[in-house]
Amino acid sequence: MPRRRKKKRELRTLAVPFTVAAPTGARIRDRLCVTTDEAEVLWLVGEHLGHHQRADLAERVSVGRVKAKDNQRAARKKNLTAVSSSRWAGAMTRASQDQYQLSMRALFDERACLRRAIRTISRRLAAPCGKAAGKTRGYADQAERYEKQRRFQILTARLTVVEARIESGRPSIVVGGRRLAKLRHNLEKAELTVEEWRQRWVAERLFLTADGESGAPFGNYTISVHPEKGQVSIVLPEPLRQLANAPRGRYNLACTVAFSHRRAEWLDRTLANRAVRYDIVYDPERDRWYLDASWSCDPVVLPTPQEIQASGERLLGIDLNADHLAAYLLDSHGNPIGDPITVPLQMSGPASTRDGRLRTAVTELIRIAKEHSCAGIAVENLGFDDARAVGRETMGRGGRGKTFRRTVAGIPPPASVNDSGAWPSTRALW
Repeated sequence: MPRRRKKKRELRTLAVPFTVAAPTGARIRDRLCVTTDEAEVLWLVGEHLGHHQRADLAERVSVGRVKAKDNQRAARKKNLTAVSSSRWAGAMTRASQDQYQLSMRALFDERACLRRAIRTISRRLAAPCGKAAGKTRGYADQAERYEKQRRFQILTARLTVVEARIESGRPSIVVGGRRLAKLRHNLEKAELTVEEWRQRWVAERLFLTADGESGAPFGNYTISVHPEKGQVSIVLPEPLRQLANAPRGRYNLACTVAFSHRRAEWLDRTLANRAVRYDIVYDPERDRWYLDASWSCDPVVLPTPQEIQASGERLLGIDLNADHLAAYLLDSHGNPIGDPITVPLQMSGPASTRDGRLRTAVTELIRIAKEHSCAGIAVENLGFDDARAVGRETMGRGGRGKTFRRTVAGIPPPASVNDSGAWPSTRALW
């Protein structure tokens, strides 16, 4: 009887080219060079509002999973208005609702992750050690199998707790961050003193956030910034009105802010009295105060890949690699122009450092695209398919030719793309 040939493994299907959506919001920061007396006032206001906001968050969690109309926000806001102001109370209840919804989404994600892990471990536990049951291979030996059984029990217990929290609608929320709270028990390892940790903890629990309001002076009545003078004015909560140094219970800071980054956009909104949210943040490590301004961007209709292709302008193609980004200028037909461009991408260190380096790399790519008048950026991923083609050629089996050519922004490959005839696979275009 003739032996049946195994079906060849199909190549991965590439996604259709698409245009990356524009940012839905913007956030900028400037330093507040406050005096000692001004810093003390900010501490008092932040601690006072933070205390009441945490109490409101606890009350919101106790309500559980209900419809928006049943979350008792109106009653909670009325109680908070007596100890702050109507606008401060609105910002606190909004923050409590956002934190609650975020925590519930995190619970749903954790449940899905635990279920996947439990399903995978249970499937491998059902197979004998060192052997396969169908397409599932068992663990290598009894020692590994024993450890996975323990892991299975731990994950099952965690899943039970998560499902109970979802059912009750009461997530576990640590204002200030669970990581910082656990750090209190490892101060020696973190090289912190109790006083330093306490300062960080209190700084994270301050509440100095004012939502923007369209039609209000300069887009925000609670925390107002004059667009020309740069003067910062804050409405004090009712119990702290005796600290006011300006009419109507306001406190004016002697320092000014300029917002050099994206200043034109900020001025357009403030001069038109459009909503701008402000957050006053304290960094205990640097002993500095900052003012953050944020707003929602107007919706922008972006061109489709076909429209970018029809424009006949150049693109900047990018290959994602482990430690760098390899870029190439492409003409309207997809042929490379000039020398290749390399942007270093060191993704080591803590998360904040990695995020900063990633933003720097993206900024450099945008600068290059603007410098060479590119119509957009095509993000490429020379991954599995091209690696397979290179592997076939290395083993002397020859490449697959046109079968692994790819399309950039819907442009069919020209007669001669490069020496090997390979075409990079496109993921996104903007």
